[in-house]
Amino acid sequence: MTIESLTMITVHAPYHPMVHSSAFKETNQSTPKPSITSSPSSSSLVVQTIKSKNTSRRLLLSTCIITSIVSPAIFFSFSDASLSSTSTTSTDKFYELPDSGGVKALDLRVGTGFTPIDGDQVSIHYYGRLAAKQGWRFDSTYDHKDSTGEPIPFIFILGSNKVISGIEAAVRSMKVGGVRRVIIPPSQGYQNTIQEPLPPNFFDRQRLFTTIFNPTRLSNGEGSTLGTLIFDIELVNVKQR
Repeated sequence: MTIESLTMITVHAPYHPMVHSSAFKETNQSTPKPSITSSPSSSSLVVQTIKSKNTSRRLLLSTCIITSIVSPAIFFSFSDASLSSTSTTSTDKFYELPDSGGVKALDLRVGTGFTPIDGDQVSIHYYGRLAAKQGWRFDSTYDHKDSTGEPIPFIFILGSNKVISGIEAAVRSMKVGGVRRVIIPPSQGYQNTIQEPLPPNFFDRQRLFTTIFNPTRLSNGEGSTLGTLIFDIELVNVKQR
């Protein structure tokens, strides 16, 4: 499957801690039927949040990609939840980050803390998904637990070039406390198998890289879309240099 063709991707994800408490506000409405909207003249990704019948929250990520180039326009529709905060604001559509090489961002929550600069040590939580695998989530820092059961953030030095360029571009203009969804084109994603962040599970790493660097699919002209990544990033902390 490629994102050049019309593709419906439905991923049922569990409770999303990054946007649970302050990004989404629950109402007392009954569970509605999810709906999908898309624009026939442009790429579209519709992400809906619904409440499950068992009253546990689930994030329904419904993705429609209709494109011949990687330039998705993404619109959010909330059934029984709305993006809200008393102290922060958010955007309702993707925009291209300046000097990012084509990374597109959607701010789910704007932080109020420090903005990092090159040389700072930053801590982030993330969900990483691969568009070429129907939105397969290949890694999440919330699955990496310490001895007390607390999730361990991913820590790196901004500007070290040890992580993929798209993540550095995304974090560079965030503030601590912010949550941002980014679409990273292959040119700003994984260029080799040692760039971080790396899924700790061997089979997840193997599946990720055999997809991105598949020689047959690359020779078929899929290089412009094959390594497209979707990351949800929360900037947890910044240690200034």
